[in-house]
Amino acid sequence: MTDHTHRVFLGIGSNLGDKEENIREAVRRINLSVGQVERLSALFYSKPWGFKSENNFVNAVVRCRSNLSPRRLLKATQKIEKDMGRTHKSENGCYHDRIIDIDILLYDDLHIDYPDLKIPHPLMGQRDFVMVPLQEVLE
Repeated sequence: MTDHTHRVFLGIGSNLGDKEENIREAVRRINLSVGQVERLSALFYSKPWGFKSENNFVNAVVRCRSNLSPRRLLKATQKIEKDMGRTHKSENGCYHDRIIDIDILLYDDLHIDYPDLKIPHPLMGQRDFVMVPLQEVLE
């Protein structure tokens, strides 16, 4: 039997409510609907990036194994965000406070450039709150 799972790295962030619990809940939901979470980084605390807010962020990165296609993975992460109370996604570089944000950072070695899905995540190299926890779970 061939292993058809993909190595996926997801960035998770929250700056509303019980941020640490929001991250834990997102990880539980990822484990159930995306695939087995193999590693979870330490929590990384950061100021908002790309917009002004008094609410700081808690961030983490997970490495998981998933049999979902990139498109299905996007739908699954968006459903988790919606189910956890996220009302709208950022659009055209306009960011907002959010109870949960899940970004697809890496998916195997794929390079995807669709209007609504870009892998690797195009801004991750500019964000310490992504790169530091990502380095932790890469091994």
